[in-house]
Amino acid sequence: MPVGALEVRPARPDDAPEIARLAELMYRSLGLDLDEETWGRWRVSAQEAVRTRLGADLTVVVAEEPGAPERLVACGAGVVSERLPSPAHARARVGYVQWMSTEPAFRRRGLARAVVRALLGWFEAQGVDNVELHASPDGDRLYRSEGFWEGSTALAMRRRPWDPAPGT
Repeated sequence: MPVGALEVRPARPDDAPEIARLAELMYRSLGLDLDEETWGRWRVSAQEAVRTRLGADLTVVVAEEPGAPERLVACGAGVVSERLPSPAHARARVGYVQWMSTEPAFRRRGLARAVVRALLGWFEAQGVDNVELHASPDGDRLYRSEGFWEGSTALAMRRRPWDPAPGT
């Protein structure tokens, strides 16, 4: 799908290093500050996950830099998982959007919107009607305009050792 002079397309396994680079850009822009050794281990793990899971439970949508198809300027990933069924959601398949990232020089051109829409189309083709994400303040308006909201049921909470609750 063209967006101006840029082409938005499904990722290929050989895109894994660029996808990891863009995901790292996103994490760093959110303030994640890790030592280079930790970043290096994560890059290896991220690239392996992309290469092995594409086409199974994962899709990644990317945008190429004009004239440099080996360099990506935007990406977003979609993962499908299966939870236990609930009365309201018997199929129990859930989608999750992550690794949404755009190079600063290519922002405000509609790339993130094109990536999100392509991901939503993929989820729909997979029969997934429950899609979740975590929005940064920068992405909040985009996601809301594409139909995302906080939900009407229980408050989403988490417990994770690397991100302790406030005041602990």
